[in-house]
Amino acid sequence: MTTPNDTSNRITYETDGYICLIGLNRADKRNAFDSHMIKQLSEALTDYENDDNLRCALIFAHGEHFTAGLDLMELQDKWNKGAFEFNDKEIDPWGIGGKLRTKPVVVAIQGTCFTAGIELILNSDVVIVSDSCNFAQMEVQRGIMPFGGASVRFVAAAGWQKAMPYLLTGKNFDAQTADRLNLVSEVVPNGEEYERALTIAKEICSAAPLGVQGLLSSAQDASRNGAKSALANIHGYLPHLFHSEDAKEGAMAMVERREPEFKGR
Repeated sequence: MTTPNDTSNRITYETDGYICLIGLNRADKRNAFDSHMIKQLSEALTDYENDDNLRCALIFAHGEHFTAGLDLMELQDKWNKGAFEFNDKEIDPWGIGGKLRTKPVVVAIQGTCFTAGIELILNSDVVIVSDSCNFAQMEVQRGIMPFGGASVRFVAAAGWQKAMPYLLTGKNFDAQTADRLNLVSEVVPNGEEYERALTIAKEICSAAPLGVQGLLSSAQDASRNGAKSALANIHGYLPHLFHSEDAKEGAMAMVERREPEFKGR
């Protein structure tokens, strides 16, 4: 049994076959991110990254809400004490610093998803949201600015003229608007977001892991360094992939008209 002061279980971590299930677990505070939760989410994603048996992570939230954003009161005296700093062996959940993630992340969203939550999904690969979700990038209403990537990724996803009305005012928007702004992958009926996200995670796990990682790396290259750089680097992935056991398995499965069984090697 946990106590109100227990900070050890801000994140839950389970595995289901090839899938890593990572749960935001501070429901009594609408899953607001404090320093402990940030650290534990980084640890969970780093464990996922380093486990060769895992092929996809699914981030979800316990309780009615995904996250109310940052716990500003708890974090106020920690801005300069490393709460958002990650070394080159740690995964930064927001992809600003730390080690670059090489494996896919799917996210299921329900209820409220504010500030750092939006920036978390902007750094993810597939985002499934309930049709009753409520979003806001409200940092400018709290005397600060988005520093988890929204000033870049929100604008890149939605376009300048579509993004700025929400970034500059901090006003709320719904799931349908998030979909129109290209912030999410799919909107589903309330209560179906987790199962839909899990289905997609399983589909990702059935694909060739090395191919998935190569594709993700190339897409990240384009996002970070531009299309010219990414296109120049594409052929560098091919020797490793074409000589892999999975490439041979993919070809044999096609010839034998069966589902491939990829091993990630």
